Amino acid sequence: MKTVRLPDGTEVPALGQGTWHMGERRADRRAEADALRLGLDLGLALIDTAEMYGEGGAEEVVAEAIAGRPRESVFLVSKVYPHNATRRAMPAACERSLRRLRVETIDLYLLHWRGAAPLAETVEAFEALRRQGKIRRWGVSNLDLADLEELGAAALARCATDQVLYNLSARGIEFDLLPFCRARGMPVMAYTPLGQGGRMLRDRALAAVAARHGASPAQIALAWTLRAPGGVIAIPKAADPAHLRENAAAAAIALTPEDLAQLDEAFPPPKRKRPLEML
Repeated sequence: MKTVRLPDGTEVPALGQGTWHMGERRADRRAEADALRLGLDLGLALIDTAEMYGEGGAEEVVAEAIAGRPRESVFLVSKVYPHNATRRAMPAACERSLRRLRVETIDLYLLHWRGAAPLAETVEAFEALRRQGKIRRWGVSNLDLADLEELGAAALARCATDQVLYNLSARGIEFDLLPFCRARGMPVMAYTPLGQGGRMLRDRALAAVAARHGASPAQIALAWTLRAPGGVIAIPKAADPAHLRENAAAAAIALTPEDLAQLDEAFPPPKRKRPLEML
């Protein structure tokens, strides 16, 4: 499995597993945990979740999926609500996530999006948790370039990632945010790398590239997200075994200059600053 290096030198899989919408129905939890287990078996050892997903239900599904595995074999990412991203509220929020995940430490803890709490206070709360051993690293999600710059140089040096919407049809970060992060050795974590609703995957250019590789459009979309060395981690969500195997195989697809040019024509890169897209 291709890997990406975090600022502290840790290597993590470039292709992981998302859990948005998992844990919302108890009847689905066994199948969801089974899907995550299969993903782990296929090398998708980074799992992204959040206290928001299923109001903690997704974290409980993750706990079921990783039960019995060596803790160091799974890289766990969770996210804190903005209203919990304060000195007073974050310690309790983190403890609840740890309890639901049934672990002692979260590998990477992210601010889910920016809220009313000052970023400096959120960083202070993250650092306190890191010193206590509750989290190993911290990062952010859905923050644009101006927000990252507001963190300041010292905090940016300790920020492990910015998790943002990024796929062929949502390329706005390529204008400034992605280059800014790459220049600092901070990978971007791409959520919804396959787009929403399936419309992107029905594009003719994507289908043509897929046909050349004997692959599916979804595999090409993932391979495109992972195309640049060391810069992007993709976290597609899949609860179907066939989709999981398809996703895992996408990491081995090498797109050609012809492929990339055809995809650029169908999905043009940004020529100016765009507002950060979010879901």
